[in-house]
Formats: sequence, structure tokens, C-alpha cells
Amino acid sequence: MDFDWTREQTDLYERALAFAKARLTDPRSGPGLFLEQWRHCGAFGFLGLPIPERYGGLGLDALTTARLMEALGRGCTDTGLVFSVGAHLFACVLPILEGGNDIQKARYLPRLCSGEWVGANAISEPEAGSDVFALQTRARRTDSGYVLDGTKSYVTNGPIADVFLVYAVTAPSHGYMGLSAFLVEKGTPGLTVGKPFQKMGLSTSPIAPIYLEDCHVPEAARLGAEGQGAPLFKRSMQWERACLFGGYVGLMERVLEETVGFARERKQFKRAIGKNQAISHRLADMKQRLEASRLLLYRACWRMDRGEDAAMEVSLAKLAISEAAVQCGLDAIQIHGGMGYVAETGIERVLRDTIPSTLFSGTSEIQRDIIASNLGL
Repeated sequence: MDFDWTREQTDLYERALAFAKARLTDPRSGPGLFLEQWRHCGAFGFLGLPIPERYGGLGLDALTTARLMEALGRGCTDTGLVFSVGAHLFACVLPILEGGNDIQKARYLPRLCSGEWVGANAISEPEAGSDVFALQTRARRTDSGYVLDGTKSYVTNGPIADVFLVYAVTAPSHGYMGLSAFLVEKGTPGLTVGKPFQKMGLSTSPIAPIYLEDCHVPEAARLGAEGQGAPLFKRSMQWERACLFGGYVGLMERVLEETVGFARERKQFKRAIGKNQAISHRLADMKQRLEASRLLLYRACWRMDRGEDAAMEVSLAKLAISEAAVQCGLDAIQIHGGMGYVAETGIERVLRDTIPSTLFSGTSEIQRDIIASNLGL
């Protein structure tokens, strides 16, 4: 197997990393800064990594896309921004590319790739989290299109989104084939965005419920054929579970670098704490988990690019990366001691930002179910 990157891939990674460090790390906070950095992400190409160049993207394959998300996660200390970028790209933009018609692609993709517009995915509901086929949101056909009614929870980018990819049931008796997808633009009558959630981590990523009440959309708003929502969602989750988590691989590398540096400089009992086996072994374990996660991610994306069934490989990667990232946060705090616990140093933020990675895009339990199913259990 060849583990070398091409010169073009290496140059692109290095440019992405330098850009993220220079333009996407800012001690300030607030909605204004978030949207400013969002436009920076669009200017570089982060918002359209695998989207064809004719629509404003970079036209990258899955493996290179994951590598660029890794650069973003390593260079940008605002993991909330990284998460919002991934949710926008893999759960909203890519489904439009793969399921949209020419008119939809021409209208939405250039705006979403440039950063002019923000995209959001709306599938989770109060009673339908992991079980997406328990959706209560309905899309009723009319002479002019559809009427949507229902409530969606935890809509990432919801408070600032310009277009929502909404999943609704069009044929309750059809099960898997009874789900359809719709593009609902901000300002559509009957669409209301609720109060943003306050979260323990990913604090800069805006998340809110949305409410659909007698929300009329034309037939042209449907993404793909009626009843094709489930396959579209499944495909988008494969991209998200793989490539979005490249950002967490980058985060782990950044935290490891910072923690190794701290262990070299911090002295207790007249020597650097990194000379203590308890510390050095913990750092060795952090490195091992990082590299194992990275290789699982690359293999999953490699299989995706070859057009092979990568369901188990993607779940293995998502499970390994998310749980390794949480442990990385715990290790960093333990090695930094009291300095790691206080908010001023930013170390504790790593743990708060990694904990939700075991929940979104399918919980760790769901990933284990998928893996077990692929083992024939």
C-alpha cells in the first residue's frame, strides 16, 4: 500500500493549515465574528471541498476532503466553527449535489460553496433521534406542491441558515421509501426558527429547533424523487461520519503537539514532567490513538473513493475518532493539572467540544450496531 500523498495534496494541506491558523483563530467571539470566519472558509474553499469546480467547489475526492478537514481542525481552535462547516457541507450541500436537478444545483451550490449562504440539515425530532424512521413531520401533497407540518430539533446552523434540507414523511405506509427531502428557504411562510440551544461545548456553532406549520413549498422544492429521502440521508451520513471527523483528527494532533510542548517545559521536582513515565506513557497512548484513528479514517475514505461499500469502515472510523477525541481531552486536562481545568487556558474546552462527537452523526451505540450487523450478528 502507498501511504504517500501527492505533491498537490501536500501543498493543498499545507495551504489549508496555514490559512486556518492565520484567518480562523481569533480570541474574540460572537455572531458577527462567526459569519466573518464563515466567509473566510468560503473564500478558501472549505465550504465546497468535494463539490465540482463549476459550482464553486474544489472538486476533491473523499480522501483529500478528509485531509483538508483535518487541516481545518488542526489549524482552527474554534471547533464549533469546524463542526458547523462539516454539517453545512456534508449534510446539506452534498445531498443537493447528489440528489438535486440542474436548476437546484445552479441556484444553491454556488451560494453555499462561496459562504454567501449557510445550509442546515433538519431531520432529528423530539421523538426521533437515532430512529430516523420514527419521524412525525409530514409533507402533504397539494395541487401546487406540498404542505409541511412538524418540529425539528438540534438543527445545526439553524439560527443563521439560508436554506434548510428538511426530511418529512410523504407516505407513512411505505416505511424506508416513505421519506422525502425538501429545500426550504429562510423566510418561507410557516417556517419558524426557535430559540438557540445553550450547550456544554461547540458553543460557537448555532443550533436551534425549527417549527413547520402549514408551510407551503412548491414541488420544485423537493430534492430528488418522492420517497428517496432515506437513501439520500444515508449517503450524506456516510460522508459526514467520515470526512467531518477529519476535523477531530486534526484537533487531536493539535492538542497532542501542545501537550507534548507543555510536558517538555513544565518542571516539577527539578525536572520536566515529560520525563516522568506516568506522563510520557499517557502521551504515547495519545499518539497511538491519533494514528489509529487517522488510518481508519483514510481507509474508509479510500473505499468510498473506489465506489465500494464502506459502511463498516466508516462506522469503525467514526467510533474510534470520537472516543479517542474524548480521551484526548481528558488526557490533556490531566497532564496540565490545575491549568487544564481553568477556562482561561482553553484546555478544558477541548473536552467540552469532543464529548458531543460521540452523539451526533449517529451515537457510538449506533456505530457499534452497524459494525455488529456487518459482522453478521
